[in-house]
Amino acid sequence: MTEMKDILVSEKLSVGYVAGRKDQPIVILRDVNLNLREGELACLMGPNGIGKSTLIRTLAGLQTPLEGSVLLHGLPVHKQSRYNRARQISVVLTDRVNAGNLNVYELIALGRYPFTNWIMKLDQADNQAISKAIEVTALDSIRYQKLYQLSDGQLQKAMIARALAQDGNVMILDEPTAHLDLNNRVEIMRLLRNLAHQHGKSILIATHELDLALQLADKLILLLPGGKMAKGMPEDLVLNGQLDETFQMKGYNLKTGKAEFIPEKGVKVAVKAEGYTYLWTKNALQRNGFEVVDAAENADVMIHTEGNDAMPVWMVSSVEAEKPFHTLKSLIDFLNSL
Repeated sequence: MTEMKDILVSEKLSVGYVAGRKDQPIVILRDVNLNLREGELACLMGPNGIGKSTLIRTLAGLQTPLEGSVLLHGLPVHKQSRYNRARQISVVLTDRVNAGNLNVYELIALGRYPFTNWIMKLDQADNQAISKAIEVTALDSIRYQKLYQLSDGQLQKAMIARALAQDGNVMILDEPTAHLDLNNRVEIMRLLRNLAHQHGKSILIATHELDLALQLADKLILLLPGGKMAKGMPEDLVLNGQLDETFQMKGYNLKTGKAEFIPEKGVKVAVKAEGYTYLWTKNALQRNGFEVVDAAENADVMIHTEGNDAMPVWMVSSVEAEKPFHTLKSLIDFLNSL
């Protein structure tokens, strides 16, 4: 198996801004050392205001480092021309697109500007890159639709397609799933993972989507309070506690990926079920204040299920008989009445 190469590397990087000509620079992050590998999806995460956007703008060459360097294929990013950077790094920021009367195809074609002349005359290679970007992002059915007619999810896919049409090795995105519904958030994250794994792109995302990042990212880069940084495989960062240190989750167990509930009803329920029926029955019971236990002898109430995940029936055992329930709502209502 071929070892993945480092494509983008920062060395002792300090980022921030200068408020005025004579003012001292304000350092937001200091001594940032990270690497982005070929074919890797990395998620940059941290609390609000910690400097994620400033860091990715600096990594992309849009902002000058205060100290240290950013290397792209071993060469300093900020010493390269704007056009040379644009041929290697594509950027999708959170700024709303002000594209007038452009359609989807025309927006994606703008990704070819580093390769064309000043009148944007497209050649065969440009058209092939645009067509490939449309195909990969599944936008063919709306390629001539006006941007103002698109949903937020469609517009974000078009922005990613424009970045893909630039055909660089590196894609850097700032909150690409902001303001999207769950379905579109999942679709965008899966699309970016596919671009990394199937098309060899090195992709860095600044995001707050912790649940999706834990499932889909190859690497997390955590910006911790106090200027510290941690990086590694998501599962390692969960197990060693660094995700807890970063986000200080309240009422949410990162190790299980579930919200934690207090069993305030004081009733212990044993559930005999399998598969998704068991998982969602347990979730409903715990969310409503019941304690789910494994052993029947420790339980106040015994429940077992019949049927399958699509049409389960919950049977509550009592001294007299078994009482069937066809929905979790009716089951919970009954338990609340005991």
